[in-house]
Amino acid sequence: MSTDRGPAILAEALSKRYRGSAPALDGLDLEVAAGTVHGLLGPNGAGKTTAVRILATLLRPDSGQARVAGRDVVTYPRGVRARIGLAGQYAAVDEVLSGRQNLEMFARLHHLRATAARRRAAELLERFALEGAADRPVRQYSGGMRRRLDLAVSLLRSPRVLFLDEPTTGLDPRSRNRVWDAVRELAATGTTVLLTTQYLEEADRLCARISLVDAGRVIAEGTPAALKSRVGQSRVEVTVPERWDVTTTAATIARALDAVAQVDPATRRVAVPVRDGKRTLVRLAHAVDRAGLRTEDIALRRPDLDEVFLHLTETAPTGGRSR
Repeated sequence: MSTDRGPAILAEALSKRYRGSAPALDGLDLEVAAGTVHGLLGPNGAGKTTAVRILATLLRPDSGQARVAGRDVVTYPRGVRARIGLAGQYAAVDEVLSGRQNLEMFARLHHLRATAARRRAAELLERFALEGAADRPVRQYSGGMRRRLDLAVSLLRSPRVLFLDEPTTGLDPRSRNRVWDAVRELAATGTTVLLTTQYLEEADRLCARISLVDAGRVIAEGTPAALKSRVGQSRVEVTVPERWDVTTTAATIARALDAVAQVDPATRRVAVPVRDGKRTLVRLAHAVDRAGLRTEDIALRRPDLDEVFLHLTETAPTGGRSR
């Protein structure tokens, strides 16, 4: 298994059990195309972090096999490590040192000469917009700055494959967006990124494909759009004001669209599944106006990854939770 051709990551029937617990991985299969951002999405304890640790050669699987950048993770771990970068859930940088000193130190640990280490540190500080804080101690950095520095450390050797294990946990929206921009730039320059995340919006925005993991195995895989389509059609939702009768409004909407309207009395919403969302939305607005009905809101709702996540993890058979 020494060829560099084929997928950047290929895992087949990976299994791993920690002593005294349910299987962390129970036959996980995964294929990631080179130069893409691939999401590993799932509930806590689904096995995402265990999968990353095995692929990064930090754990040995009990069974199954995996190749990363053309190298087998068990028989040729050194070859894998020479080709990957890893950023875990928490920034692994020295708080006493400055950002620049951290980068130069890790560069030297990766056997770069002093001049090359300084040059590479300067490049990464600029790339991650940390030049202004380069010589400040890391303990003075915000959470977002630390995460960007941690990403910079993981890129010191320009890895072919980068593992990001929940890289934006605990970050504010602005810092999260900056990390997202950095991930997009990496993929655009050819780096393969395997991203585990709890943020469904993050997976939707960044990933070309997503593997949904539950109970140690992949239960669904595809583009975000394809996964959303598994949940159901788009729908038009109408919110009815307090002083108007929800049932009457629902009946008018059902007649106008020749469809079955679903009523949620608690939220005073009427929903109708639709195929041609934009045209239906216009027809509905005209029908409501002609009938003299009042609405607080009329909107077209498409399935999102939250619905995919809940639907597929609730319907999939489970074998317990692990790490």
